[in-house]
Amino acid sequence: MDWKEVLRRRLATPNTCPNKKKSEQELKDEEMDLFTKYYSEWKGGRKNTNEFYKTIPRFYYRLPAEDEVLLQKLREESRAVFLQRKSRELLDNEELQNLWFLLDKHQTPPMIGEEAMINYENFLKVGEKAGAKCKQFFTAKVFAKLLHTDSYGRISIMQFFNYVMRK
Repeated sequence: MDWKEVLRRRLATPNTCPNKKKSEQELKDEEMDLFTKYYSEWKGGRKNTNEFYKTIPRFYYRLPAEDEVLLQKLREESRAVFLQRKSRELLDNEELQNLWFLLDKHQTPPMIGEEAMINYENFLKVGEKAGAKCKQFFTAKVFAKLLHTDSYGRISIMQFFNYVMRK
């Protein structure tokens, strides 16, 4: 519907009853009704154009109120399960010692000062021998993060070990 045509038709039709003028409140109500109608048509037309927005997940869930006991218990239990899973992923002291021993055993010469270095091939060998828990740390992405300006394409064993301990 074209706005110009609507206005022209409205102006072209004479008031049938000039004595029956609408009150100011009625005019405002009519204007508001028309505005809401046209706005909802306009807004509704844009909303349905893209179905992709229905698949976007919700990112925020409000905290349960004090009277919602079941939701609070569910939140506490899910947090406890999450923390247990994260603690199982952490390396214990024995695994860290084993990792340090493997890294030291597979270091690549020549040493720069006192710092032991390891190349990518030995890095992957250590990753295979270290076990399943350590597998997440032996990726090309991690190696590339720690790779600096070494002319032999190696990373520092100490920097890698500190990276593993921080994660």
